[in-house]
Amino acid sequence: MPGACPHASSGQATDRDANGVSRTKESETGMSDDADHLESLAWKLRSIVGEDNVLLHEPLSEHTTFEIGGPADIFVIPDTIDDAREVIAACREADVPYFVLGKGSDLLVSDDGYRGVIVAIADGLVNVTVDGNEICCQAGVPLHEASEMACDLGLSGLEFACGIPGSVGGACFMNAGAYDGCMADVLSSVCCLMPDGSTANIAVGDLDLGYRKSRVRDEGLVVLSATFALRPGDPEEIRATMDDLTQRRESKQPLEYPSAGSTFKRPEGYFAGKLITDAGLKGYQSGGAAVSTKHAGFVVNLGDATAADVHAVIDHVQDEVERQFGVRLEPEVRFLG
Repeated sequence: MPGACPHASSGQATDRDANGVSRTKESETGMSDDADHLESLAWKLRSIVGEDNVLLHEPLSEHTTFEIGGPADIFVIPDTIDDAREVIAACREADVPYFVLGKGSDLLVSDDGYRGVIVAIADGLVNVTVDGNEICCQAGVPLHEASEMACDLGLSGLEFACGIPGSVGGACFMNAGAYDGCMADVLSSVCCLMPDGSTANIAVGDLDLGYRKSRVRDEGLVVLSATFALRPGDPEEIRATMDDLTQRRESKQPLEYPSAGSTFKRPEGYFAGKLITDAGLKGYQSGGAAVSTKHAGFVVNLGDATAADVHAVIDHVQDEVERQFGVRLEPEVRFLG
């Protein structure tokens, strides 16, 4: 995902939980001032993106692959990069928290939702241009669609991404990867909105890409577009590789249930799924959330899970694996709200 940029809203104080998510406290004057402030911001945002692209109290369960999450105060869909810049500038000027959302494939949103503005890029920032062996994708382009386009063009390098459900922006944010490939291998540069409101093209060597980390994530940058440097290949061979990876993914991962992908990062020297299996936690359930019986590295929504259910499963798995093996698993899924 592109970066989250929390700010204190008018009349509110902001603190952070253990996961670094900003949480707003009610002001002494009550919530009416906050509601008026948000409504004023909503009118400003409508003037930028149009009335139809500003939604109030939109349930975030409809915008995450976990299918969990309460409502956002304001949900905004910018159609262009300029619109996205103006929306974020308006949020900053109003001192209202905002979060830039792609496909929501690595998020667990609170049952209470998000107090602030969700800037949803997956529906608007989806333009793609091709120049020789380079493909430039705006941040909202689904990564698996970029992989498909590369295959159609006879360009190799993005095969690993054929089953990754996130957006290009989110993939840059976390240096997404699978099957021995990752974004660091194929990126040429990323265009980002900087904290001061300017834009910058950052070369891949300056992105500090590592395992599920990047300069984008560390510095709260917002990905606007990314350029991939690929190499010519045989479309049939590229397709065969993608088909093989898809078959492997479908046979090993619980794709039949909503989830946020791998729940835990890989601890150094171990595999999270094996530790969880060895701890006897396959199938462990709390409410509507459970450790997958197909792949223990996934916590899944069995159909009616709440964020509280998922947190309960994650907490129990962390505690039990640490008790048995002395390893504290770190969540790969991000928490919002």
